[in-house]
Amino acid sequence: MIHGGNADRVKAKIIGEAANGPLTPEADEILNAKGVIVAGHVPERRWCNRFILRMVKNLSHVRYGRLGKRFDENMNIHILSVIEEMTGRKVNEQERKFIAHGADEVDLVYSGLEETMIAALHEVRDVMNQNKDIKDMRTAAYVCAINKVGVAYESLGIFP
Repeated sequence: MIHGGNADRVKAKIIGEAANGPLTPEADEILNAKGVIVAGHVPERRWCNRFILRMVKNLSHVRYGRLGKRFDENMNIHILSVIEEMTGRKVNEQERKFIAHGADEVDLVYSGLEETMIAALHEVRDVMNQNKDIKDMRTAAYVCAINKVGVAYESLGIFP
């Protein structure tokens, strides 16, 4: 744990928080003042997003792996055939199976999680770039979250 008593000795330029509360508020202030980038709680968000994606999938009774798997496999086989025809060379059987196989359900879930995390990073970075008073990613992430809550409340008619 990084706290007010040891934060000034940290030499890292970037810290990725991978646990609950590895930085105290005092350490966070010290590291921000030193210009250290703190990217927080990604593994927990990944777990949470994976849980949410699976919950939505289960509620809708859809298996992601079956949504487009057959189409993708057929398309991949067709592309391989065209490449083989154009080049006059055959792809070995192991590679053919690998390419033709297509994405499994877990591949699609992780792909969705990756897209979610990339979009979240861009959103947080945009908030930092648009407001020069925000100096760290944690504060920018809080601003993003508060904005989302505000938009949700407004859409429900809670805010005028």
